Amino acid sequence: MMFWYGHGMNGWGWFAMLISTVVFWGLIIAIGVLLYRALVRPTPPGTGPTAGHKTPGPTGPEQILAERYARGEIDDEEYHRRLATLRGSPPSAPSP
Repeated sequence: MMFWYGHGMNGWGWFAMLISTVVFWGLIIAIGVLLYRALVRPTPPGTGPTAGHKTPGPTGPEQILAERYARGEIDDEEYHRRLATLRGSPPSAPSP
């Protein structure tokens, strides 16, 4: 009675086994890829563990002025004069 239908599977049995194996390995690979992407993905700016901890320094117009001074576009005297103007204080007298 044990071998009533023969010693092997018919065509549909092999087909079902093939499809289930492909689906199984597809799920395993998809889970692996999703885990890898979740663990290795870089955090967007402003959402990481250092969010809210900004480095001190000039911002806005002062930053642009400092960058121009660093590139050598303006000299020392003009930098200090414009910086004083931005901060709302009168420019100091030029030193001899």
